Amino acid sequence: MIVETQNKTAADYLAEDLYRFRTDPLGFIKYIFDWGEGDLEGHPGPDIWQEELLEDVGKHLRDGKGLAYQSAVASGHGIGKGAVTAWLILHQMACRPNLNGVVTANTKQQLETKTWRELAIWHSRSNIKEMFTWTATKFFHVSSPETWYVSAIPWSERNSEAFAGQHGEVLVIYDESSAIPDSIWDVSEGAMTTAGAMWFVFGNPTRNTGRFRECFGKFKHRWKTRQIDSRNCRMTDKRKLSQWVDDFGEESDFIKVRVRGTFPSTSSMQFISGDMVDDAVEREAKCYLQEPLIIGVDVARFGDDQSVCCFRRGRDARTIEWTKYRDLDTMQLAARVAELVRLHQADTVFVDGGGVGGGVVDRLRQLHVDCIEVNFGSKAEDARYNNKRAEMWGGMREWLDGGAIPNDRELIDDLTGLEYGFTPTNKIQLEKKEDMKKRGLASPDMADALALTFAYPVAPKGMAGKRSDMARKRREYSPFARKR
Repeated sequence: MIVETQNKTAADYLAEDLYRFRTDPLGFIKYIFDWGEGDLEGHPGPDIWQEELLEDVGKHLRDGKGLAYQSAVASGHGIGKGAVTAWLILHQMACRPNLNGVVTANTKQQLETKTWRELAIWHSRSNIKEMFTWTATKFFHVSSPETWYVSAIPWSERNSEAFAGQHGEVLVIYDESSAIPDSIWDVSEGAMTTAGAMWFVFGNPTRNTGRFRECFGKFKHRWKTRQIDSRNCRMTDKRKLSQWVDDFGEESDFIKVRVRGTFPSTSSMQFISGDMVDDAVEREAKCYLQEPLIIGVDVARFGDDQSVCCFRRGRDARTIEWTKYRDLDTMQLAARVAELVRLHQADTVFVDGGGVGGGVVDRLRQLHVDCIEVNFGSKAEDARYNNKRAEMWGGMREWLDGGAIPNDRELIDDLTGLEYGFTPTNKIQLEKKEDMKKRGLASPDMADALALTFAYPVAPKGMAGKRSDMARKRREYSPFARKR
C-alpha cells in the first residue's frame, strides 16, 4: 500500500511523533525540549529521580491494564518537583485526547506563583507550545478548549465540588500536599474510580499526620512512594545543605523535612508526637489506690461532635472505660455524668463550661454533684501558655510520657492531630477546633476530655483541706466567662 505524504503538514508529523510517546513520558520529555541549549544550557536532561518517576509512569501506561495510578513524592527542598509536575502535565495533555485535569497546592500563592508558573516556563521552552494555550487558571488544547484542559484550582472546603465531577481522561496533581485538608483528598479519591486516572502528590513532609503522611503509612499499598534526599539531586546547593546539617544535626526534624525528605518525629506544628502517644497506648496501666479518681467531661457543641467522659487515676486513664454520648441535651448529659460519679465514687469532676457546657455544670450542682467548671479560654496559671486550654494540654503532654491511655483510634487521632503556634508574646497557643475542622479533622473531643483532668491539682485522698481548696477554685472562675 502506498501512503501519500505530500499533503501532510508539520503539525501532522509532530502528532505522529507524539503518538509514539503516549506510553513513554521520559522519551517525550527528552524529545520536546532542546536539552543543553538556550535556557537549558548546562542541563543534559531530567535528574535521576525524575527519570525513575517518568519511567515508572510509562511502565504503568504499558502494563497497568487501565487501572488508576497514584504516586506520592516526599522530598527535601530544591529537587525539581515543579519541573516534573509541568512535564507530567505536558505529557498527559499531548498524549491523552480530551484530558480533564486539576492542579492545586497548599496555598493560592504557591499555586499561582510557583506550581502553575513552572508550567508556563516549561510550556514556552517546548517544541509543542503551539498546540496549547496557558492562562492564569487554565491550560488547554487550542482545538478543544472546552473538553481538553487542565485547570489550576485553589482548594477550598467551601467549594470542594470544584474537584469533583471529573470524567474521561483524568489527571490530578497536588503540590505541597501536607497542608491540603482531608476533605479535598476525599473528593479526589472519587475521581480515581475512572479507568486510567492518574494522581500525583508532591511535598515536603512537614506533618506527621494527615493524608499525605498516610500515603507512606497505612495507605502505602495504594501508592507508588518516593522519598528524595536533596543532597542526591543535581540542582541543589550542596554547600548550603551541608551548612544546615552542621547547624541542626542529621537527626533533627529540620533536616528530616527540609533535606532528607522523611517525616519528622514531631510535626513542625504538631503539639504531641505520634511516638509519645504510641508509647502511652502500649504502656502497662499502673496507679495507686490513694490517688484521686478524676473525671473530665467535654461537652459537645455542634451536631457532629460528641460529649466524652474520661476517667483518670494517677498514670492510669485506661482501666475504667470512657463513655461517649451523642444527641443528648444538657439535662440528659448531666444525669449520665451524675450516675458515673456515684458508680465509680469519683473524687473530682472537671466539666468544660464553655458554650452549652454551662448548663451541664448548673444541673450537676442541682443534683448535688461537686463539680468544677473549667473555662478553656480563661487565663492560664502557667505563664508559658496563652490560656487554660493550652495549659491543660501542656500538662497532658507531660503526663503522657509515663501515662497509659486506651487503644482508641479517635483518641490517638485527637492527640496527634492538634497543632500549635505562639502568640506575639511567645506564649503557646493551640489550634482552634474550627481551624482543625477546616483541615478536615474532627473536633478533638476525647483529647479535650483527658486534658480536663489536668485543669487543677487534685489532692490525694484523705488530705485535709481538699474540699475547701476546690471551693476556692470555683469562686475564682466566673460561670459567666464561658467563651473559649
